[in-house]
Order: sequence, then C-alpha cells, then structure tokens
Amino acid sequence: MPLLVNIRHLATREVILKGEIAASELDIDSLDEMVRVKEPLQYDLEVQKTNENILVQGRLQIALDCQCVRCLSPFRHEVKLRGAICNLSLQGEEAVTVVNDCVDLTPCLREDILLEFPQHPVCGHDCPGVLKDSRKGAQKARGVGHAEEEPAAWAELNKLKF
Repeated sequence: MPLLVNIRHLATREVILKGEIAASELDIDSLDEMVRVKEPLQYDLEVQKTNENILVQGRLQIALDCQCVRCLSPFRHEVKLRGAICNLSLQGEEAVTVVNDCVDLTPCLREDILLEFPQHPVCGHDCPGVLKDSRKGAQKARGVGHAEEEPAAWAELNKLKF
C-alpha cells in the first residue's frame, strides 16, 4: 500500500505519519544482486505544505541484507536517514501527480533509500576477501606456516632501492 498524504489536510496543518511500508511495496529488491530488501521500511515523518511545495522531514530506517563483495559472507547494513527527506513541487514541470487530492510519497522515499545503498557492500574494512582465506587454507593443507608467501614479482620489486 503506497504512502499517501492528502494535500487538503496540509492546507490547515502539518501531518504526522508513522508506520511501516512492506519491502514488496518499495519495489527495489531486484536492483542489486548483492543487496536485498526483506524487512519493511520504518518511517516517522512530518509533512507540511510550503507555498506550492510539500516538504517531507523526519526519519527513515531500513535493514538491508547484503553479501560482501570480497568474501561473499552475508551481513546486515542499516540505513538511517534523518532530517529533510524530500521537497515535492505541486506546480511546474517537476510537479508530482495528484490523484483524488492525494500525493504518493513512496517514490520519493524509494529514491532516498536507493541513494544510501552501499555501492560495493563489504562486511568490514578489514575483510581479507576470498582469495586470502583460500591461500591460508592451502598453506595449512601443505603444512606451510602461517606466514604468507610473497609472489615472485613482488619479491623482485622489493629488492629495488629507492
């Protein structure tokens, strides 16, 4: 169900909206294979009309189920937005669609959430990745100690004196 606000109600006072929007309503699950939205978006918004605009302020929070691009481990990423969320125009070229005196805020919220998606989700800044983990496992299997072997090319470069 979309998040609608009646602009006639905004003429006399601000409107407070609290609740959740199901992940399926946001329609953003299939945009990135490393980031999935399974939990609902929680919102606490204050909507007011200013001249010929609708100003949406407040808080958005959603948990993303991510997969690390380095080690492929699953992890959770919290997106929290506070402050001014969006400013929607009621007139002009960029005017929002008004249906039965209501404006759908869902596209605006979706856009703000998408902008906060991690570009390359990583489970931690110190994630070693799949290759380092597999190299250590191979060394242990061969009986080599915990020290990592330097590739021959790097060994030659390390001999250079600058």
